[in-house]
Amino acid sequence: MHSYRYATRVDRKDAVILPSDDRRMRWIERLPVARGRPALGVGVTLAIVGVAWVVRVAADPLLPPGFPYVTFFPAVIVTSFLLGVRLGSVAALLSGLVAWYFFLPGSPGFNLTHGAGFALAFYVFVVATDLALVHWMQAANRQLARERELSRSLAATRELLFRELQHRVSNNLQVAAGLLAVQKRQLADPDARAALDEAASRLNLIGRISRQLYDPLGSAQPLVPFLSQLCRDVLEAGGREDLHLAMVGDERLRLMPDAAIPTALIVAEAVANAIEHGFADRSGHIEVAVAHDPLDRLAITIHDDGHGLPAGYDPDRATSLGLRIARSLARGQGGDFRLERSNGTRATLALPAHLVAA
Repeated sequence: MHSYRYATRVDRKDAVILPSDDRRMRWIERLPVARGRPALGVGVTLAIVGVAWVVRVAADPLLPPGFPYVTFFPAVIVTSFLLGVRLGSVAALLSGLVAWYFFLPGSPGFNLTHGAGFALAFYVFVVATDLALVHWMQAANRQLARERELSRSLAATRELLFRELQHRVSNNLQVAAGLLAVQKRQLADPDARAALDEAASRLNLIGRISRQLYDPLGSAQPLVPFLSQLCRDVLEAGGREDLHLAMVGDERLRLMPDAAIPTALIVAEAVANAIEHGFADRSGHIEVAVAHDPLDRLAITIHDDGHGLPAGYDPDRATSLGLRIARSLARGQGGDFRLERSNGTRATLALPAHLVAA
């Protein structure tokens, strides 16, 4: 059986948390409430005005003359904010009448003195301004909600089209690999058949990788989970259930999209070589480690405890096609790839720091 272990570091500050401001804005966009329940809205409006009246009566001994609307302005604002401008207008009318009857000069009664008229005009101006501002705010919120929903719909459509494109590209690569396999049957030369087999295998691998690597936003991909899945695929393709794979690395490291396929091909080549040459007749362990090297480059190390490199083998002079491809892909990214003896075999891919996002 395969066994996998992970040694990762997770920083709590990297957790995704919905900002409180965003939650507040989403709540505001649901206003006004009770739009489909007019009886409830009217009842709440009357309750708010009643509370404002009671508070104003209780505070009357403590207030100097000239504050008839001190508790009714908040009642109008709260009502229009929560229940809409229509019920806010109702609250403004009721509050104005209550204040006129009980708290304006000449009260109780609807006496229209010069002072009462001036106070009423001031009240009408203030509540009209409040209602207009609340109306514009709620209209803007409704427009924002519609725009957000439209953006969400467009994003979902874009992602769907992108995934479909990736799916078709992967299928086309696998079709090409299948054509190579068919062509192989017509060849008698073992070297040519082996070359077509290797090419078909790499095309299949690129097709599988492309399904999981890229996202519509082109953001960097989590490196450790990606390499873990890749190595599992290589082990399963090799039919080896007696090998143990260990994946060690920092899950915060992310690989830029343009470097994903070359890196995957190099790592897959190293793991496949370990299976083929290091464990041809035995079980063992393969460890894939992701870390920064002393030069602050990304170092991906594939270490196995297999047979190791043959005696007298010089990696620098090797003519293996897989090794040449791995080195060429590494140089194409500004990095390097090397093999060395180390209680088995150690393959190290070093990549420039700009290809990694932490």
